[in-house]
Amino acid sequence: MNEWFDAEDHVERAHELFEAGRWGEAESELRKALARDPFQAEWHFNLALTLEASERFRDAAESFKKAFDLGPGDALTAVMVGLNNLRAGDPEGALPWLDKARELDNERIDALIYRIEALTQLGRHELAEETYYLAQQLAPEHPEIYAAMAESLLARDLHEKAVWCLREAARLDPTLPRVEAKLAEAYARTGRLERARQLYLRELRRDAGSVDTLLDLGELLLDMHRDSEAAEKFRRVLELEPDNADAHFNLGRLASTLGDRAEATRQFDLVVRLDPSYPSARCRLAAELLDAGGDAALDRARQLLVAELCEQSERSDRFTIDEMDELGQLLLDADLPTEASRVFRRMIARRPNNAAAHHALSVCHFLREDRAAGMECARAALRLEPRYVSPMHNLAMAYLDQGQWTRARYWAAQARRLAPDDPSLRRLRLKLRVQAFGELARWVGRMLKPAKRRPDRRRAVSRTPEP
Repeated sequence: MNEWFDAEDHVERAHELFEAGRWGEAESELRKALARDPFQAEWHFNLALTLEASERFRDAAESFKKAFDLGPGDALTAVMVGLNNLRAGDPEGALPWLDKARELDNERIDALIYRIEALTQLGRHELAEETYYLAQQLAPEHPEIYAAMAESLLARDLHEKAVWCLREAARLDPTLPRVEAKLAEAYARTGRLERARQLYLRELRRDAGSVDTLLDLGELLLDMHRDSEAAEKFRRVLELEPDNADAHFNLGRLASTLGDRAEATRQFDLVVRLDPSYPSARCRLAAELLDAGGDAALDRARQLLVAELCEQSERSDRFTIDEMDELGQLLLDADLPTEASRVFRRMIARRPNNAAAHHALSVCHFLREDRAAGMECARAALRLEPRYVSPMHNLAMAYLDQGQWTRARYWAAQARRLAPDDPSLRRLRLKLRVQAFGELARWVGRMLKPAKRRPDRRRAVSRTPEP
């Protein structure tokens, strides 16, 4: 009995600590209670709420599962498992629990809303839309249905429909968190930047300390070329959260645009230290270091790019084609063609018809002095894009190196017709003219030289008599 009362005391203290926002201590008290009696579903549920408040969503989902298994298996707990899986970045794991909640209580609208979010994250937009219509039938005046559907529409670039959904959400509940900020994002995507700016400012008047809204507004101001205002928003974020990687990254972007290499390097370096896996941070820092020049900067840039290459190799599904191309081009700039070729091969594996990737891979081969492979990749790029000038130039140079002047002239002429003002093609044309003049001079020299008497070949042949 004493152990039971001790456990109850720990639970009571956990409640007090939770209310005070001291979640780490509350967790400790609940774990002490569960060590004495691990079969209390309510305590597991309370522990899950504490972990959720600490933003440890994966652990929270596990605790909610234990509460579900030990308790009556209610729909609310199933929804909480699904929601925390969703917040932990596991939408696939969220779906079965949200479906289970609907089986237990088919009136639960929150399960349908989170299902729309999960399906949107998975790219299953048709199913998300079906869920949206089902939710509308159950609760046509619920604002979060429209807000969730808007995310799916934005992901598909259906901006006008997204605007309509968000306006409905705002009409039904003007206090819905960040509804005007999401509406501003939709307007920005349709090119109505000033309208988007006004909506962001309205959102900030309601919640001046919203870091997400400040960041979104700052990025919009960058797009509007209102650089000083954008910088002010990012610095405001850093006043609220000094370690905010997004704000540092955007200040780095701004400094790079303004040509302040030292400040850009400092900001990108801070981002890499705060979050080494931050998208594009290592590449941006490497680009600044490569521009700066010097052996030390080159060595650091190479280390950053190789680290980025390793991450992209392990988790290639997280990276876009543009991010992969940025890394590949920087590896070429850092004189690492072997490493760059790995990036471009992955790009080709994902999009075989990407002519630019085939061309970039051909450049890697040429830099590694594998002329045959380089020429084959250049031809592959031209099969996909017959008017692609760069592969034509490279083929002309390759044939020039091989001494195949006729083929070199052919590809140079093809490229010159498409880009008559290209400086590199002008230099190539001059080189071919010099070579043609040399050939003409040699031919004239042979014609003017006196003919030598040719030996009588018959006298040079040994005629051994037959036996």
